[in-house]
Amino acid sequence: MNVVEFQKVLVADDDAVNREVLGDLLKPEYTVLLARNGAQTLERAARHLPDLILLDVLMPDMDGHEVLRRLRDDPQTEHISVIFISGLNRPEDEANGLKMGASDYIIKPFNPTVVMARVALHLQVLRQRRMLERLANIDGLTELANRRRFDEMYALEWQRARRSGRPLSLALLDIDAFKQYNDRYGHPAGDRALRSVARVAGAAMRRPADLAARYGGEELVLLMPETEAADARRVIAQLVDTVAGLAIAHEASNVAPVLTVSVGGATLHGDSGEQQSELFEAADAELYRAKQAGRNRIAWRERVTLQT
Repeated sequence: MNVVEFQKVLVADDDAVNREVLGDLLKPEYTVLLARNGAQTLERAARHLPDLILLDVLMPDMDGHEVLRRLRDDPQTEHISVIFISGLNRPEDEANGLKMGASDYIIKPFNPTVVMARVALHLQVLRQRRMLERLANIDGLTELANRRRFDEMYALEWQRARRSGRPLSLALLDIDAFKQYNDRYGHPAGDRALRSVARVAGAAMRRPADLAARYGGEELVLLMPETEAADARRVIAQLVDTVAGLAIAHEASNVAPVLTVSVGGATLHGDSGEQQSELFEAADAELYRAKQAGRNRIAWRERVTLQT
């Protein structure tokens, strides 16, 4: 059974009646969160990361303008769409709210039909934007993350590992004798084989932070944050065995009668360093070593310590 994940809308208003009316109006279509003041709005926005906030302008202690400013100053919440709902109905009030970064402005007393239409429109735009962002980060052939997405995530995870001192494991995977496979069976068959290997690699990355990406040609890269070398090697060893277990015939290979892969990996330890390329270069060197040793195997550098 498919589980529908509703988009989240945070309703922020100091008036209990307004909160209740808006909440009841939106609940059939969305997951609704409620906040009664500015501080609670900021806390719940940071904790739940709603897709949209309906924000009252005139609230005690901290008005909607200040809440919006703080949302925009926080990298975690800066992209959340905000619709002001306000009793301030002068054109300059609306213009000021939009200049501050609000996505829309609804005047009280609000019309429920208008509120629903505006909310639906903004959330549809958000869904479409996220879909385009997702497509921009996916390799069209393998449906894994593409090189661009890997570069982004690798930079983030390398910085995080550098700050925390936690391990970061990275592996490069190359399909053995893939040129010979294409020459023997044709490029359409090569594409199918690459997709099969990519599915295995994607399935091996089970944690939310793990990432499998196509790096180029028949080469894949696997990123495993907070993963020690021994654990990463176990994951990769199962992956290598699973690929061989697909029993994709490869009569042109001098490695095995079936399609196989070679993997080079490395694990970073250390909270200092200058170049994020060090870990990648170590994994690339290990991949070369695996190929030189006969392919269809793993080579791993268990500790890459960044130097200051």
